[in-house]
Amino acid sequence: MKKLLIASDCFLPRWDGIARFLSEVIPSLSNDYDITVLAPRFKGASPEYRGVKVIRFPLLKIIRFGDTYPCIPKIKEIEKEVREADIVWTHTIGPIVWFVNHYAVKHKKPLVAYVHSLEGELAKKALKNFFKRSIVYYLTRTLGISLYNKCNLLLIPSKDVGKKLNEKGVKTRKRVVHLGVDTGKFVPSEDKSASKLKIGIKPKTKVIGFSGRIGREKDLMTLYKAFLRLKKEYSNLILLIAGKGIREQERILKKDKNVKLIGAVDNIVPYLQAMDIYVLPSLTETSSLSTMEAMSCGVPPVVTRIGYPKKYIKDKVNGCFFPVKNAYVLSIKLDSLLKDDGFREGMGEQARKTIKERFPWEKTVKEIREVLKSF
Repeated sequence: MKKLLIASDCFLPRWDGIARFLSEVIPSLSNDYDITVLAPRFKGASPEYRGVKVIRFPLLKIIRFGDTYPCIPKIKEIEKEVREADIVWTHTIGPIVWFVNHYAVKHKKPLVAYVHSLEGELAKKALKNFFKRSIVYYLTRTLGISLYNKCNLLLIPSKDVGKKLNEKGVKTRKRVVHLGVDTGKFVPSEDKSASKLKIGIKPKTKVIGFSGRIGREKDLMTLYKAFLRLKKEYSNLILLIAGKGIREQERILKKDKNVKLIGAVDNIVPYLQAMDIYVLPSLTETSSLSTMEAMSCGVPPVVTRIGYPKKYIKDKVNGCFFPVKNAYVLSIKLDSLLKDDGFREGMGEQARKTIKERFPWEKTVKEIREVLKSF
């Protein structure tokens, strides 16, 4: 059995789109490869995968970027694992991936990277301090171009991401592999009232939701401002947020008794099933796996026209758009959906249909297997 080395600076128990993707793909590939994962040692209970070795590195807690810390890789251990691997597959750009990339090139190992986000854009939106933001933007952009140009192949979630990488000078061959959703796991609620009651929300309460990291680039404050407008008209309205991140934003949200902030959860499905509307207020995105998961659960999404969602969402058919940072327009869109149950539910049905037809998880895994076997 060939040895597959997976390296990522984002991994469970810290939940984000990359960690969620890896949590699904690793079990899917564990029968095909002898897998070793290199990842940071984030706080919390670490997942275990049958037959998979996970090597973790401690965090450098004197430096904080957004809602996380970089880790301290053990260089000799990384080189040993790279030397023993048959294929190296990286995710994100950080200390672990940098050293893995370096040694993969040195030892002439097949090197594949999945580009989950455009790191330079992410740095600009995620950091508050201008000086820190400028440095991190320059470093991640420069480092990203250098690392990606050393790969044998880049897997990209959409053609738009490939186009932007080309514009930045990344010449490595690229292949589109869309993110997919397990539509057998992410299913609509059979009884919306029961789903709400299951997570501690009164059955007749309307629920607006979000799932993901609480980071500046997610712009949850725009969602919260829209929610405050709606609260004046609706007495039975809850804002449900599944995720954790920037402490100052968490403190603001926790003060509101109509906001249900549940933190990071291992199983997001029951919370998605309790939502009436899903909101993605992001300033930058590639595919937004969280939006696709909500859609698979039959929840209509209201999103900014950013990244790949603008391609798979059709306005007023399987979702709605609103302008970036515009809480007023967002509140109007949400209000119209809250008042029209038939329109909202029909939109949710179309949302699930889109995911089932275009983004099944089986297709994603099949294409990843094809890529890895080609090496």
